[in-house]
Amino acid sequence: MQPTKSDWHHLDTYLKVFSQISQNFLADLDERNVAYLGEPLENKPLSSSGEGFEKALETLCDKVIPNLSASRGSRYWGFVTGGATPVATFADWLVATFDQNLSKGGDSIATDVERQTLRWLCELFDLPECFQGIITTGATSANFLGVLCARQYLGKQQNIDVAENGINGLDIEVFVATPHASMLKSLAMAGLGRRNLTQVNCEPDSEAMSVCDLELKLNQSVAKGKLVIASAATVTTTDFDDLKAIALLTKKHRAWLHVDAAFGLFERLLNKEEYLTDGVELVDSITVDNHKWLNVPYESGVFLTRHLDMLYESCDVPAPYLISNPETPDFMSLGVENSRRFRALPVWMTLLAYGKAGVAGWVDKNIKLARLFAKKIESSEDYELMLPCQLNVVLFRPDCHGLTENKAREKTQYFLQKINQSGRVFLSPGEWRGQSVIRAALSSWETQAIDIDIVFDVLLSVAKVDKMNCSWLGN
Repeated sequence: MQPTKSDWHHLDTYLKVFSQISQNFLADLDERNVAYLGEPLENKPLSSSGEGFEKALETLCDKVIPNLSASRGSRYWGFVTGGATPVATFADWLVATFDQNLSKGGDSIATDVERQTLRWLCELFDLPECFQGIITTGATSANFLGVLCARQYLGKQQNIDVAENGINGLDIEVFVATPHASMLKSLAMAGLGRRNLTQVNCEPDSEAMSVCDLELKLNQSVAKGKLVIASAATVTTTDFDDLKAIALLTKKHRAWLHVDAAFGLFERLLNKEEYLTDGVELVDSITVDNHKWLNVPYESGVFLTRHLDMLYESCDVPAPYLISNPETPDFMSLGVENSRRFRALPVWMTLLAYGKAGVAGWVDKNIKLARLFAKKIESSEDYELMLPCQLNVVLFRPDCHGLTENKAREKTQYFLQKINQSGRVFLSPGEWRGQSVIRAALSSWETQAIDIDIVFDVLLSVAKVDKMNCSWLGN
């Protein structure tokens, strides 16, 4: 069947169905299994003529919606996942309705909204006005833009315009300590290689980069171009690199310094003048992830740089009908996509509605609740806290005293599986000091103290059943 303009005469029907589905989904969120661990979607052939709205709706309601996760809820603690606030959700509904393409300006105020959003984000994080950038699909694409900018900048040091002529003859050494997986993916896509890295040591008992070792390796480097990738809140231990000291080193060596601060930059809302990210204002580029701690819907990240010209040169679209002014470049010349949806709107409305204090409030609450959860773990006879809680991530495992490391890993993975199968919480695996751990990351604005109690009760139940059924020491 073919859509016709007259279909919009049934807009009331679509809106009523949409409203009912949305209300039902949100109303059932607390009772829904946090993660769906069942069978995959039925594999059926594409309909040649189409089944129509009613049949498509029936399939959606019967086969898809019951099996979605509650990732936007208060106990989805896997990865670092925010749950979209009411205002951000409302704004995202409108994004599809407005259907704006922010590739070029001049035909819509939407471009101005994104530029204002970027300025407000710099104000939110207390960053200088020299930082400019673009709203991306997430931290991965933002990290990719960081590598592209670094590649262009370091290429120019070697009289190579990479964007125009490619990477032939390019000489870049990449220095990392604890890079995020998306950073490795970005290096691969940019042609620098995910394994072609110089590994910098970490500080003792930490994932933070050793400044002394970085200095040593920069001094030893004979590469013509140098790229340093730092972290503000590493994935597992939420450690922060000493950005101020690293920035001074990179300036001395004319290196590009990119900081993956996907969720760590939000600590600036709480720590005032004693930022854990002190020195981030000195770096060349920054990645932030809005769909983490800003609690807006997927897909929403931010790339910021003090070298907008490098971003423009890397991403400009050289077509006569798409020509962009380098003084005020269009967003299609600053990012991966030519066609771009109005993804700035949920961020803009979030900042407008909740303000800095509102965002800081739920960040502060998540950190306090994570510490409460860590305290419960630490006082439990059935679990071990693997590291003091520093931010919003808690690392723990079941009591593994007396077990070999292989048995401890097996027991930890078994417990994680049983905890997630309860449907009351979703946690993700991790590794710390070569040991398998369970990782809880609290990032949702909805998470409350009652959720800590619910999850801890699940942990106790799993441990109780395990004591009756398993003897890890004897296996």
